[in-house]
Amino acid sequence: QLQLVESGGGLVQPGGSLRLSCATSGFTLENYAIGWFRQAPGKEREGVSCISSRTGITNYADSVKGRFTISRDNAKNTAYLQMNNLTPEDTAVYYCAVQYGGSYPTLSFYEWEYWGQGTQVTVSS
Repeated sequence: QLQLVESGGGLVQPGGSLRLSCATSGFTLENYAIGWFRQAPGKEREGVSCISSRTGITNYADSVKGRFTISRDNAKNTAYLQMNNLTPEDTAVYYCAVQYGGSYPTLSFYEWEYWGQGTQVTVSS
């Protein structure tokens, strides 16, 4: 059974850092693109970053460029989102998602096939 489980969320002060993890099982991660999305209260889910399945091409939302870094470790079947210089506007539930193939993934919500349950990130002083 295909599973994605996010972890690493929590409460952090503005300017702080967190690293989210997405542990996967039930499939071969190297064949899938990985994406990170977030949803703040009262807002639509938005794409944060994604990384392609084989070439490692990355894509970032403008709001996180230069602050967030996506990575993957296929041997560990895990993806990561390193988040630095966090601001209150980054407060949201963060989700990871995968799509099979995914050589040129985008941050369009509709092309992602499988989702985790989410992890809460709260940035507050």
